[in-house]
Amino acid sequence: MELRVLQYFLTVAREGNITRAADILHITQPTLSRQLQQLEQELGTELFVRGRNFTLTDSGVILRRRAEEVIDILYKIESEIAAADDVAGIISIGSGALKSSHVLPELISGFKKLYPKVSFEIYSNSLQYIKERLDRGLLDFGFLLEPVDIEEYEYLRLPGRERWGLFMRADNPLAQKSSISRSDLLSVPLITPARLYVQKEISNWLGADINKLNVLATVNMMTHAAMFINSGAACGLTIEGAVDLFEGSKMVFKPLNPRLELTAVLAWKRFHSLSGAAAKFLEYFKEYLKSKQ
Repeated sequence: MELRVLQYFLTVAREGNITRAADILHITQPTLSRQLQQLEQELGTELFVRGRNFTLTDSGVILRRRAEEVIDILYKIESEIAAADDVAGIISIGSGALKSSHVLPELISGFKKLYPKVSFEIYSNSLQYIKERLDRGLLDFGFLLEPVDIEEYEYLRLPGRERWGLFMRADNPLAQKSSISRSDLLSVPLITPARLYVQKEISNWLGADINKLNVLATVNMMTHAAMFINSGAACGLTIEGAVDLFEGSKMVFKPLNPRLELTAVLAWKRFHSLSGAAAKFLEYFKEYLKSKQ
């Protein structure tokens, strides 16, 4: 399977139209059709449902996801090789909605002054997705919550704590309270994180199985919960950092009492060789943390 053909496939998948894709690729439509047919024969499956527009089959969806990862990795390899003799290239960092990740603007601005040839790619998604991209080598670093598997990752513990609480409309009766008790949490419909280890932390805090809660839905990112919270259908059980995504909204955050807090870390894959630029950034990050002690 040639890289060139994968790029052809991705262009057709993105455009949904073979004529438009051929124009973008600067090849003829018959040539593009033939390349796609050969790819399907090689894989032994159809990748598109052909009609006026081209839509992906289930196999096509799988190939698109993996092909995008391959292209990303090859692009990163090319960038790192080109920058081997200089501090240059791309540093990829992933983060969920963590308050600890708010150090990034200051860090990146300071680092860019020292190494202007370095650029940054910031990925925002669920913490589980960030871990998956770290594992595949698609990210250099990721902001994660402890506990972290020390056999899989190395990490720097970040100052401050990620505080858990309830996110709700300002007109919710609980919004008048300074903090949220266990009994308060049992009294309202909730949107909770889907991650199992987070649910375990909540169960430990609650002193009961999480099934005791009235969970309307679980989400992998709190941004997905906003429509439920904004409508008044439920409250969101979340970390405080997620609330900053809705600054200026008519929603409020109230911390849990007793406090439930987790520590965030900057993690990278153990035994994974960092590029020159990423290694320099890690050194810079360590010095930054020392300056904050």
